[in-house]
Amino acid sequence: MRILVIEDDASAAAFLVKGLREAGHAVDHSLDGATGLNMAEAGGYDAFVIDRMLPELDGLSLLQKRRDAGDETPALFLSALGEVDDRVAGLQAGGDDYLVKPYAFSELLARVEALGRRRAPSNVTTKFTVGDLEMDILSRTVRRAGKKIDLQPREFRLLEYLMRHAGNVVTRTMLLENVWEYHFDPQTNVIDVHISRLRSKIDKDFDKPLLRTVRGAGYKLSDED
Repeated sequence: MRILVIEDDASAAAFLVKGLREAGHAVDHSLDGATGLNMAEAGGYDAFVIDRMLPELDGLSLLQKRRDAGDETPALFLSALGEVDDRVAGLQAGGDDYLVKPYAFSELLARVEALGRRRAPSNVTTKFTVGDLEMDILSRTVRRAGKKIDLQPREFRLLEYLMRHAGNVVTRTMLLENVWEYHFDPQTNVIDVHISRLRSKIDKDFDKPLLRTVRGAGYKLSDED
């Protein structure tokens, strides 16, 4: 599943995102409601996990906006507000489930995966293609022009993130938060090293480069000239 987590507590979000990824899910994360809304509007998610109390735009208003726009993506609210009226408010705003903090991760995982099962399988994207580069999430395979490419786990995650955002510029901050799970810049060249390794595997022996550096902005995976 591809899951969007919108949680402003950085440490709680890091724990949640790490657990969901270890369970095999692709996870994007936002620290505030306004950014989370923009990410949700981009679509492609199988479930939302939304904290109720968020800066810039609260969780209830965020989900209500998506429901008003016709977005039926299943959503689980997380909140320290656990009274009956609070839970009812979450459901009335369009939430499909409501979990009170503190929670056991195993219960959250079970609830999120149950929400995912409500969606038709056709809504779940497991294969990505950029030019002649192909990735299959389920079989964990990558091929270019039919040739199998062996990637290390971090390289696979990096390429998956780039393919999910193909055609768009991906910043270093986005990569640090979503591939390395850092919510700060460790001031290392870890991204440059992995990008270089990935480029050598998916571009070096082929006529057309797909992974480009956008000076001063980040990186972009694209088949466009």
